[in-house]
Amino acid sequence: MKLKEFARHLGLSPTTVSRALGGYPEVNEQTRKRVAEEAVRLGYRPNINAVRLVTGRAGAIGVVMGRTGEFHFAEFMSGMAERLDGEDIDILVSPTTDRDSTDQIPIYSRLATSGRVDAVVVHSPKPNDERIALLHDLGFPFLVHGRSETEVPHAWLDIDNEGALRRATSHLVDLGHKRIVMINGPAGRTFSLHRDKGYRDALQERGIAFDPRLVAHGHFTDELGFRLARSYLEQSPRPTAFVAGSMMTALGVYRAVRSRGLTIGRDISVIAHDDVFPYLTPENMIPSLSATRSSMRSAGARSADLVLQLLGGRPASEIHELWPVELILRESTGPAPTEAKS
Repeated sequence: MKLKEFARHLGLSPTTVSRALGGYPEVNEQTRKRVAEEAVRLGYRPNINAVRLVTGRAGAIGVVMGRTGEFHFAEFMSGMAERLDGEDIDILVSPTTDRDSTDQIPIYSRLATSGRVDAVVVHSPKPNDERIALLHDLGFPFLVHGRSETEVPHAWLDIDNEGALRRATSHLVDLGHKRIVMINGPAGRTFSLHRDKGYRDALQERGIAFDPRLVAHGHFTDELGFRLARSYLEQSPRPTAFVAGSMMTALGVYRAVRSRGLTIGRDISVIAHDDVFPYLTPENMIPSLSATRSSMRSAGARSADLVLQLLGGRPASEIHELWPVELILRESTGPAPTEAKS
């Protein structure tokens, strides 16, 4: 059965049927339900290209992927794919080098004006992100994975990075640690700024002076974690604890600690921000890794869901979700060495 035949059977126009099946808000709920029930009863499945021609939609969501953070990106995309399964919506990935957000403007401009996608997801925003301003000016639907302090209205989904680092750092201080290294994400990103604040606030609340030399920034890689942790451990006095920005960073910290003949959980404590990778779990690390938990896969699934809501007519001003982060304590954290407490 073709679209025109199905529409004639229902006594509706082909455009109305297409819009009803596509979830457009201008079709009332009663009509949408009737069309959906008849489609199931008759086994009607619309030709996707025909529906896109009628509705003017591309049937795809755009995502820009950098060269680093591939593990996080893979988990996020897996979540999006799970949510979009059965929705007849594709994901269009545009690769880029890990350039500044300003340098990515041409990529987002091309996506928004190409007609190939109906919306885009913006990752790792800055406080005043030019990509958000561009997409808003173009009137193009978009969701920000993260937050920005810009006055430009935008839909966003984020985790409580500030609270996560405050809890992690506070726990280490309560164990007697005073020299705590934080290996954060790239400088200038909103999530990195929020983590910086959580770290500083935890120290200040417990009367420990902030030392900028104990904070490092960079992409979340095993190699960077190893190199930075190794250089810190060669200092005197050396730090007694690390807060790693990701599981990959924590792997590097573990290697560095062992290369110095030290024991994790006794000589050096480690807490990581855990992105719940199915192939790299904190429980299976030796010793098991204390971590603040947040799932990139869940974030990807929810992001896809929120984009669908945007395309369905929900205002961007209504989509502001801040997810709490849980601190899970395991074997990698313990009391500061006696000499470090004095």
